[in-house]
Amino acid sequence: MHRLASLPGEGPAEEVLLVEQPQAQILLLTSARTDISTLASVLEVPSQQAWKGRIRALPLAALSHPAQVDHYLSTTAAKAQLIVVRLLGGRGHWSYGLEQLGIWQQRASSRQLLILSGTTDLDVELHSLGSHPIPLADRLAQLMREGGVDNMVMFLGVIEQLLIGTPIDLDHIVLKAMVDPSRWDWRHEDGPKVGVVLYRALSQAGDLAFPKALNTQLRAQGLVPRALWVSSLRDPAVQQGVKHLLKQQNVAAVMTTTSFASVQFQEAGLGSDLWEALDVPVVQVLSSGRSRNEWINSSRGLDPLDLSLQVVLPELDGRITSRPGAFRSTVQANASLATAVQVMEPDDDGLAWAVTHVKAWIQLQQSQPKQRRISLVLANYPVRDGRLANGVGLDTPASTASILGWLQESGHDLGCNPIPADGQELMNYLLRSRTNDPESQNRQPLSYLSLSQYLKWWKTLPVEACEPIVKRWGLPEQAVDLEADGFAIHGILFGKVVVMIQPSRGYDSNEIADLHSPDLPPPHRYLAQYLWMREVHATNLLIHVGKHGSAEWLPGKGVGLSQSCYPNLALGAVPHAYPFIVNDPGEGSQAKRRGAAVIIDHLTPPLGRAGLHGDLLRLESLLDEYVEATQLGAKRVQKLEEELLNLLRLNNFPGLPEVFDNSESFRDLLITSFDQAEAYLCELKESQIRTGLHRFGQAPSDKCAVELLLAIARSPSSDQPGLTQAIAKHLELNCDPWCDEEGELLSSHDTKILISFGLDNARRTGDAVAWIEEQALMFLYVLLDKKPLEKRKGNDQLSLVKPLRDWLKFSKNDPLISRIEHDLWPRLITSPRKEHEALLKAVSGRRIASGPSGAPTRGRPEVLPTGRNFYSVDLRGLPTEAAWALGQRSAEQLLDLHLLDHGEPLTHLALSVWGTATMRNGGEDIAQLMALIGVRPVWDGPSRRMIDLEVIPLSLLGRPRVDVVLRISGLFRDAFPQLVSWVYQAQQLISNLEEDDKFNPLAATTRQHGPQGRIYGSAPGAYGAGLQALIDSGSWEDRSDLGEAYLSWSQWRYDGASNPSLDREGLERSLQDVQVVLHNQDNREHDLLDSDDYYQFHGGLATAVEVISGQRPELWFGDHSRRERPRLSRLEREIDKVVRSRLLNPRWIDGMKQHGYKGAFEMGASLDYLFAYDATTDRIPDWCYSALCEQWLEEKDIQNFLQENNPWVLRDMAERLLEAANRGMWKSASLDKIAILKQLVYTSEAQIESKPDDLLPVK
Repeated sequence: MHRLASLPGEGPAEEVLLVEQPQAQILLLTSARTDISTLASVLEVPSQQAWKGRIRALPLAALSHPAQVDHYLSTTAAKAQLIVVRLLGGRGHWSYGLEQLGIWQQRASSRQLLILSGTTDLDVELHSLGSHPIPLADRLAQLMREGGVDNMVMFLGVIEQLLIGTPIDLDHIVLKAMVDPSRWDWRHEDGPKVGVVLYRALSQAGDLAFPKALNTQLRAQGLVPRALWVSSLRDPAVQQGVKHLLKQQNVAAVMTTTSFASVQFQEAGLGSDLWEALDVPVVQVLSSGRSRNEWINSSRGLDPLDLSLQVVLPELDGRITSRPGAFRSTVQANASLATAVQVMEPDDDGLAWAVTHVKAWIQLQQSQPKQRRISLVLANYPVRDGRLANGVGLDTPASTASILGWLQESGHDLGCNPIPADGQELMNYLLRSRTNDPESQNRQPLSYLSLSQYLKWWKTLPVEACEPIVKRWGLPEQAVDLEADGFAIHGILFGKVVVMIQPSRGYDSNEIADLHSPDLPPPHRYLAQYLWMREVHATNLLIHVGKHGSAEWLPGKGVGLSQSCYPNLALGAVPHAYPFIVNDPGEGSQAKRRGAAVIIDHLTPPLGRAGLHGDLLRLESLLDEYVEATQLGAKRVQKLEEELLNLLRLNNFPGLPEVFDNSESFRDLLITSFDQAEAYLCELKESQIRTGLHRFGQAPSDKCAVELLLAIARSPSSDQPGLTQAIAKHLELNCDPWCDEEGELLSSHDTKILISFGLDNARRTGDAVAWIEEQALMFLYVLLDKKPLEKRKGNDQLSLVKPLRDWLKFSKNDPLISRIEHDLWPRLITSPRKEHEALLKAVSGRRIASGPSGAPTRGRPEVLPTGRNFYSVDLRGLPTEAAWALGQRSAEQLLDLHLLDHGEPLTHLALSVWGTATMRNGGEDIAQLMALIGVRPVWDGPSRRMIDLEVIPLSLLGRPRVDVVLRISGLFRDAFPQLVSWVYQAQQLISNLEEDDKFNPLAATTRQHGPQGRIYGSAPGAYGAGLQALIDSGSWEDRSDLGEAYLSWSQWRYDGASNPSLDREGLERSLQDVQVVLHNQDNREHDLLDSDDYYQFHGGLATAVEVISGQRPELWFGDHSRRERPRLSRLEREIDKVVRSRLLNPRWIDGMKQHGYKGAFEMGASLDYLFAYDATTDRIPDWCYSALCEQWLEEKDIQNFLQENNPWVLRDMAERLLEAANRGMWKSASLDKIAILKQLVYTSEAQIESKPDDLLPVK
């Protein structure tokens, strides 16, 4: 948009406004708007008025778009003699502008350029870009950093000298330094002291309304502010000063309004000495660079710059994200500077929330354990009694029981009755009372919240929050779940500690309109339960146990919430702790940013090799025997072939000959089938699976711990090979156990070496890898306890070969062994203790140390030890160069596979992308998209941040560009607005190219129909894909119902990071020609049947394409768990692999049996997700249902386990299989199996309807 005569700084932040500013001799472009305020004040000083009309000032944010930079330099800057840029952050923050300014300066010898750093750590990088000596730039940067009228006057004096060409003596540039940090508004008052950290620039600009309002709010709540002005918390000397002053005052908490973090991103995992020394909660008070009105009307909340500088980077310090406490407000249009002079206008509501939150943390901190009232909340979805206590990778019941025990041990009041001894007993207690399940409605709830109590609160709510609730659910007194005594509260009470079941989100009503509503407001009962916790139970600390609940996903702004946002209404200002799996930074960040949560991250579940089992072991043995027989020309070859073929058929291996004969074509097909089966067995054997669940704060068994260590140690780092790679190299093997495909044939060299170690049947890489893994496991056992090999119990079947024994013997200075022994292992084994300690620190109102997040088995051991308040990724650096390298390889592999299958290039694809995966992998999916459409990122030299896009010419691409439709998750939309903008820009570039239609389908469509939407997602402020409730309730007739729901939830078009629009027609048009639907997975710490998200986003997108186009798209699944070896496979194969390697694997089943109720829960969930993938894609073969029926529900041992530990799940599983049969999804279900399943339903219901006390065994 081109707005004439606009005042820079006034226009809406989401519009690209071309700045029209009068020309002048000098231009000041600055990241700090306080520079402009100070300069405006200086120009009113009588001695400085000669500068009026000679200098213009502009916030650098007004030139954030390349078009804005180009326009400004060609107009306002055309006759300027000197341009001064003051930049907060590195070169990559404004790389295009700096590049163009360099060109501007070189075009005329009279032009001068000064680039000044706003922080001390980037002086050299930035000051060398100007046209003056670095020492002069250093001194001028110091003047601007110190700020204030006197220093600005001195700065202008130097500028005058530069213009007239007078030599400058640096000694004559006198700096008027302020004490840094300096105290402000300290009074003699009684009460808990709160450190308040403020930017000094506000004081120097006279912009004091915001700081004054904050101090006023603190005093109004009985707190004593200890405010400090600072230049920056990045300066170590300032940190020392802040630490000294605040420790001296014994502050109970800190509120900071400063951006960035006190540590660099690369060093954040080492901790922050400043905050660790204070050991109190640190709350980030947000201040928006937008006006309050813009914020109110924005679904996003904070703009991308504020998100980065005030939320993402401060999370490195472990700061708690609060609410916006101030907004930019234009106080005057300064005619001389031709710009808007702005101040920070305080927001009383936001400040009141932040201060109330801080006061609550202080009250928690200063209370005695016996006084504290604590709420533990367990998620429950779907709303069934068999699926209470959700928590990904976590034995949530056992973890909750442990937490109760720790609380009791530390002196908290848990009442007179015994607390649950373990998770099974906890579930027994919970299931005796009322739950969310309608079947439990005859049981007594924990308590009630009366209608009068609810109405008293309801009347205080903003109208804009109430209206959607009333529209859908009616007034409180009309609520369908309101009983005579009020709203039922579900949970159990132990003294002052309550264990709550999180209320139903509202999608269980089976109303079709609700199921198609992505922004459904929470029902009254939901808000009532949280209100009861806050007001009736008077909770001091709210703990959501395990990933993840629903409160942080309620509708509202993405970040920087208002009073009307539903997470705010539910959670209030109560301190909030959240045990959360370490490998999910995205969804954990959602809880931090929308729920003010302090994360306490926990270990992944135990991980190990799947190995082979049952008939798969028999197949491997027969194949070995067959190979040997064919080599020897033995007579039993044909008999072995028949036996193998029958066994492969029995186990539903695909691509087998129908009839046995001796024709040449049959022989070829048979050999191919055996080769493929052997290769696939190798892949199955080496699959990584969960072998149990993590118990929060409890150490895994020795075996599980060492196996998890191996899973971490086998991943190579930037400067070291992985352990299995190192072992292969040490044994002089050529194969690479990390990068090579398991099905590849071994070289003769490797075969000979393996034979020398007694491995006679090794033919493929997978055989070698299996043996190397066993050696690696024994290697770790010996390394870690130093016991003689013959004294290792339980490992007699393994023997460490002599070269590896010798390596250990003489390993004193080996860097890899030292790293495993002294770094990786200590990180791992201290994690449970750190989790326990962190939980008790949170309960005591102390600070939880911050730490990185990610998948430890994907080359991220630094995320250990757990027990930290994890942070995510610096979103300014995405996609990374490493992500681009993988994205390119993965894209090329997909294109090659499609060409091989179809004989023609791929041209139309739909890609599903998630925010949490992007946080883990640095933007690999987006890099893959860029490679497919034919653009490449351009990175800034020093910072290596992406700063531009470059079109790859067709002559280099060598193929047609792929028209990619991107379905973004709600979290991705909120967390990565700049990536949404980059993708939009990339697609705009491609759509406007003058290329042949067959080589550029997007441009062809654009020429025919006009601008096209290619980025779609859920409604602003909403999340999800809309299928879970439909599947769980069975409220669908056929696949078209599921497709319609997905389309309803995905029809918002995002042309960049802002202003989404409803565009159902555009979405349908964009999906019309899709050939391939793709989703990627970036780690193997879980699989696609561990979560409902895979079927919802991948399967839902596939269903939508089929509904719109009438054609079944191909479904591909990208395995990006190993950066060095991306692997693409069809969804059918990936499902097959997961079913064989995990669901039917006794190793996984036995692992689940160790976890009672929650283990059964996990089995039921996996079956549900398999069913849902079939419902959305029709790609699950009958044998999967049959095998699960036979090996789970018909197997007496497993049936008894389910019946004893979770009869609700046994019933649900039987009903799910019956539903599959009834819907024609399980076509081969026999009458006998149907009868067995019906009997299981009857038996389970009989047990469930029996006396509640007899439901579960108490161990």
